[in-house]
Amino acid sequence: MEISGLLLISVFFILLFLNVPISFCIGIATLAAMLLNIDFVPTVTTIAQRMAGGLDSFSLLAIPFFILSGLLMGRGGVAKRLIECAMALVGMLPGGLALVNVLSCALFGSISGSAVAATSAIGSFMIPEMEKKGYDRSFSAAVTVSASTTGMIIPPSNILIVYAIASGGVSVSALFVAGYIPGLLLAGLLMLVCAVYASHKGYPTEMRLPLSVVRQKIMSALPALALIFIIIGGIVGGIFTATEAGGIAVLYSFILSVLVYKEVKLSQMRDILLKGGELSAIVLLLIAVSSSMSWMLSFENIPQAISDSLVYLSENPLVILLIINIVLLVVGAFMDMTPAVLIFTPIFLPIAESLGMSPIHFGIMMVLNLSIGLCTPPVGAVLFVGCSVAKTSIQSITKPMLPLYAMMLIALVLVTYFPMLSEFLPAYFGL
Repeated sequence: MEISGLLLISVFFILLFLNVPISFCIGIATLAAMLLNIDFVPTVTTIAQRMAGGLDSFSLLAIPFFILSGLLMGRGGVAKRLIECAMALVGMLPGGLALVNVLSCALFGSISGSAVAATSAIGSFMIPEMEKKGYDRSFSAAVTVSASTTGMIIPPSNILIVYAIASGGVSVSALFVAGYIPGLLLAGLLMLVCAVYASHKGYPTEMRLPLSVVRQKIMSALPALALIFIIIGGIVGGIFTATEAGGIAVLYSFILSVLVYKEVKLSQMRDILLKGGELSAIVLLLIAVSSSMSWMLSFENIPQAISDSLVYLSENPLVILLIINIVLLVVGAFMDMTPAVLIFTPIFLPIAESLGMSPIHFGIMMVLNLSIGLCTPPVGAVLFVGCSVAKTSIQSITKPMLPLYAMMLIALVLVTYFPMLSEFLPAYFGL
């Protein structure tokens, strides 16, 4: 590795530890490394070209659409109806409210595509409700934080779209379909922990509702749940692409929130659109600067150097995948998911493919791995949002998070070493 590559990595991590915003860390580190090789004007021109090229993708149009759809759903009364539906379905089981929390986060995450939105929308209702029924506040917050990460894997997921771009053309539709089984597996393992923990603590269960009430709650949530079937059914059926599905999701969310549930007023649309534009700009800036860094890493042959190092350490595919997972777990603790996917996909995907791993399988593994970083300090965005919503500290939430972390790691191991969990549905639907 040449001195410019070392400078790139050093400047990036120094700025990261100084708490400089991640997009500036990436941009400044890339600029510093390129200035060692060429003059200032060609450097700036090259970075600008690479940033523009990184955004020149039709698939990226889906991200602003799904962000806006998620905001409309978040303010449109969807969370409340999903919680009531989950309560009617699993509230009477051991640890009923904890199970409701997990199921609601999974359902809301699969609609909004945002772990932070799920933590805020579901947690603001479920955490006080669980505490009222005798659940420990820290445990309630831990359940919300860990369950919200399922939205990163269960489609529609913005980060899967980012991975599709970074991987050089993996089908977004195939990735969406591939996320269902791993996402439901993760949710199931988290629910198992909640049931055992609640039984051990003697937490109460909810009263079994009459069948007519259960039917009413399901019917109330059905319009929101229908979005999942519309999007995935349309993609699998070849009716529209993932990008077009984003536009349909916005239209459907608008009709549902404004005309059906009537929780969003037309006067509020200005604020929602502005927030959607702000969030989209943040994500697209990260994608742009990460594209320039990825090009610089390739220019310095850093991916090849890392690949050679891994092969030198071991020729056993199981060991190499374990090392990749450990590296990604450490990266996820310090870096946001979007730049992590854009930077490390070109590094690790060729290694994974040389081991016989499909790009779809690797993508689901990578996203699940980095999702764990969303609820681990020091950078975990979902962890901090969950603590803020619950009005508790990271120290108090750490202990109840430990068994949930263990389940997330078990899910990661299963997804890593059992390819069919990720590949069965894409193969079944011919994607």
